[in-house]
Order: sequence, then C-alpha cells, then structure tokens
Amino acid sequence: MTSMVTAVSPPRRPRRPSIVRHIPPLGVVAAVIVLGVVLLAAIAPWILTGQSPLQTDATAALHAPSAAHLFGTDQSGRDVLSRVIYGARYSLLVGLGATLLALLAGLVIGIGAGLAPRSVDGVLSRVIDVLMAFPEFLFALLVIAVIGPGEVSIVIAVALAAVPAYARVARVQTMVVSRAGYVRAASSLGVRPLAVIVRHIIPNTLGPLLVMATIGVGTAIVSAAGLSFLGLGPQPPTPEWGVILSEGRNFLATAWWIAVFPGLAITTTVIAISTVGRFLRSRSEGRSS
Repeated sequence: MTSMVTAVSPPRRPRRPSIVRHIPPLGVVAAVIVLGVVLLAAIAPWILTGQSPLQTDATAALHAPSAAHLFGTDQSGRDVLSRVIYGARYSLLVGLGATLLALLAGLVIGIGAGLAPRSVDGVLSRVIDVLMAFPEFLFALLVIAVIGPGEVSIVIAVALAAVPAYARVARVQTMVVSRAGYVRAASSLGVRPLAVIVRHIIPNTLGPLLVMATIGVGTAIVSAAGLSFLGLGPQPPTPEWGVILSEGRNFLATAWWIAVFPGLAITTTVIAISTVGRFLRSRSEGRSS
C-alpha cells in the first residue's frame, strides 16, 4: 500500500494595500520634482555661497550659459541660475501663504453659510456665485488696484481671489456633514454646537479642501508670477520668477536664457504640483466612492 502525502502550502497572508503601489510613474516624477524644488529653495543660501542673486558684474553682462554660469547672466551680470533658485523661495512662500489664507477664509465662510439660516445662506451663496464669475487673475488685479502693489499685497490679492472657490466647497461639504447621523446624535445628546463644529464638521470638511489646496498652490504661483510680471509685486532686482521674466522679455532676441529658464521653472513646478494634487484628488474621490 502506497501512502501519498499531499503537501499543503500555508495560506498566504493578504497583502496590505500600499499607496506607493498605486502611484503612477508620472505621479512619482511630479512628487520628486516638487520635493526637489522645495529642497533647493530651502538650502539655497548654502549651495550658492559664492553667487549672490543680487551681485552685479558689468564685465559679465549677457554671457551665454557656460560652465561658469550654467544659466548664463542677465543684463547686469547677475547669475541667472542663482536668481532662479532664490526665486523659488519667493514663489513657494507666496503660493503657500496665499493658499493658506484662502483655505482658512473659505473654511470659515463656507461653514458659516452651511450652518446659517436659509435666508443668510442664500445671500452668501449668491455673493460667492457672483465672485466666482470673475477670473481669479482679474479679481486679484482689482484687489491690487484697491490696496496697492507690493509683496504683501500680492499674497492678499491672490488669497482673496481664491476664497470663493474654497468657500463654495466648504459650504457643500458642511451641509452634507451636518446631516450625518453622528452629528445629529451628538446634538441630541446635548453636545454644544461649537464642540460639534470643532470635533465633527471641521475635520470632515477640511479633507477635500486640503486636496483642493494642493492644486491651488500651483494656481497661486502662476497668479503671483503674472502680477509680478506686470510690476505689481516685488520690484527689481528682487529674485522672483515673475520679476526675472519681466526683465528678460526685452532681451529675448539677444539673451533668451534670461526669460526661458525662469519660465521653465514656473511651468515645471506648476505642472508637477498640479499633477500631485490631481492624484490626491483621484485617491480621495475613489476612497469616498
């Protein structure tokens, strides 16, 4: 009699879903670019110790890209590479600052509208709709015309132009969350309205806004650069991407590198940030569904 032994392999453990496994290659490249820009902006003073973005040299004016100056020099002999790297600091700070202000203001207005009586909510909703009918860049120009140009003015203008979009999303999200069972249960148990807002409504409303803000940082950078290009923000010789573009537009025929490299920096950074933001939004929508 022949005995047959059947080897039973142990059951495999279910693999835990990893977010890294689901990131497309384009998303990885975009995230690396964003991290690289942030890192360069953070360590700019240490890696550019011998090349100040404000140091002029009349004998080195309008030199083409070379080993000494990888991005060439501008009309004043300043190193374009150092100005582009330092410009990332200004653009990122303006983009992050304006987005943060818009996010906070939109969150407050949206939650107020979503929890207010119907008459108040109707008025706020109409105001938000009217403001959203204006392009953000045009709205920012109107704000600059009222408060005047300057570095702080650009942050305020770009933030105010973006507030209606955040307020609209926050209002809709607040209305959905406020009707949830756990919110009604908390209210029926005697939890104070302020505690309900802080513990339940704000955390569940803030998630979609943070995803939206990721894309909004790129939009804010473009708007800020456009305002600076028009001379409404930092003034020359400040190393800001929009300012460098404005200075280089008069030398496109003879020194193309002055405008091309900051233009590429803006385009690459904004596309990378938008790609990361769209990936986060798709993940959020998939998780919600």
